[in-house]
Amino acid sequence: MKVAVVGATGLVGSEMLTVLAERNFPVTELIPVASERSKGKEIEFKGKKYKVVTAQDAIALKPDVALFSAGGSTSTEFAPLFAEAGITVVDNSSAWRMDPSKKLIVPEVNGDVLTSEDKIIANPNCSTIQMVVVMKPLHEKYKIKRVVVSTYQSVTGTGVAAVKQLNDERAGVDGEKAYPHQIDLNVIPQIDVFQDNGYTKEEMKMIKETNKIMRDDSIRVTATTVRIPVIGGHSESVNIEFENDFDLQEVRDLLAAQEGIVVVDNPAKLEYPMPKDAHGKDEVFVGRIRRDESQDKTLNLWVVADNLRKGAATNAVQIAELLHKNQLIGS
Repeated sequence: MKVAVVGATGLVGSEMLTVLAERNFPVTELIPVASERSKGKEIEFKGKKYKVVTAQDAIALKPDVALFSAGGSTSTEFAPLFAEAGITVVDNSSAWRMDPSKKLIVPEVNGDVLTSEDKIIANPNCSTIQMVVVMKPLHEKYKIKRVVVSTYQSVTGTGVAAVKQLNDERAGVDGEKAYPHQIDLNVIPQIDVFQDNGYTKEEMKMIKETNKIMRDDSIRVTATTVRIPVIGGHSESVNIEFENDFDLQEVRDLLAAQEGIVVVDNPAKLEYPMPKDAHGKDEVFVGRIRRDESQDKTLNLWVVADNLRKGAATNAVQIAELLHKNQLIGS
């Protein structure tokens, strides 16, 4: 298949290329897309070199699928143009996530809703993706009433400038700032801009996206999202209240059986998920599985994933894989 990667020179775009190669997605022709200033640059993919083109050029080349990771304004402008040309778009920005006419997809959770009519498909927020993968088997078995989540998100979630700020601060260099405060030896309890209700945009994304993906507005969600001085991998402390009671061993078994989850939960050997162990992996890792002893039918979990992989690039490629498998794209 002809595959376009829009934003191919960025952090997530580069990761998309890596994931496409690693997972042997059937790419017969790659079309790397970036801004006008990157036009003509060369990208290597599976030992071959491809020249970067603009979005307009890419539309004319008629790819079967276009994986977008170039920011909301680019997606808003160009995704509809690709879709009008019959190209299926999988978009990693927040532009289309809450549009009621667009599907918001995590393949293991709600991939069954996709049809050939879906020409713009939204990839959820990184912190939402790893949480709903864990929620799915538990909701099916015990019915989730309420989720309280606190995140510990790495600087790669912000981008190259944030990684540079952290490295500059560690080296004692006074460089450009991606954050309003120092990030090294610090945590910043703000991700994205504040809303009128006192929550940040990132927190509201987690709340609204979770309900949409889970197809259940009755699940109450509250979130606090925090940036930490880690280069890659997001972690989450998740507290889940159920309608029905659970058995801890059954919870572990349900999670271990869920596609895309690895349970790492052996406190006796100090084994639990950490971002450094999730680096470069496509799975969601779960540990610290225990009852909330302050409240009935309530569970505590620790959830970790590589935010550039399952939180972004891998999930987008998995959506494309699902479309291909179900013959919704390509000839």
